[in-house]
Amino acid sequence: MNGSFPAAMDALSRQTDDSSSFSFPFVDVFPVTGAAVSTLGRLLGSETLSASDPQAARLDELQFDLGEGPCWDAMTTARPVLTPDVRTQSPRRWPAFARAIDADELGAIFAFPLVIGPLRIGAVDLYSKRPTELTPIQSRQASEMADAVSRQVLRQALMRIGSDGSEDKAVNAFSRRVIHQATGMVLSQLDVPIDDARLVIEGHAFASNRSMMDVATDIVNGELNFSVRSTGIEASE
Repeated sequence: MNGSFPAAMDALSRQTDDSSSFSFPFVDVFPVTGAAVSTLGRLLGSETLSASDPQAARLDELQFDLGEGPCWDAMTTARPVLTPDVRTQSPRRWPAFARAIDADELGAIFAFPLVIGPLRIGAVDLYSKRPTELTPIQSRQASEMADAVSRQVLRQALMRIGSDGSEDKAVNAFSRRVIHQATGMVLSQLDVPIDDARLVIEGHAFASNRSMMDVATDIVNGELNFSVRSTGIEASE
């Protein structure tokens, strides 16, 4: 743990095509042994994008195979899952996962959701060999770093779709105005930066297998709205 939070945020916010380095800033900033970043579920599939070490990758793989564990809980609830003492807390919450890690040198696990807008796309897992706790400030910082990773992961997924030709490439001036108008409405509804508002629209289009223009039109017509709930950002029609 020798890195600064601002430097980590700067590194995670720079656009890149390489996701393999996403886990390392977390290890630099927080008192943990390792970290992994993964996508989960049907939207982007279950896959480890970055792991700081083999143990971090193993913890991801176990959770993929078992369908339970802190990363699943973090993603489905859109909330951090803090387990400062794995040995006393895991057996009750995740019995199969607890059995699988019984022989591992593992003391604590912390999971932070990857979410953007209504999309829940994965999680960041941090682990420590010894029981340990994150302070409230550290938990908040880890959540902010996970948010930065969420944007990068979704951008990369949308770029892959665009390169495959499955997203509309020709957008006329009228449709561009509609998308700009919809972006402004989402920005107002959610009180988020303009880039995040556009990502919400792109992500919703991706998740619903529709064009960005169709989604933007629904937003402008008042047929689709986004709101902040206790469980995250939700879409309503």
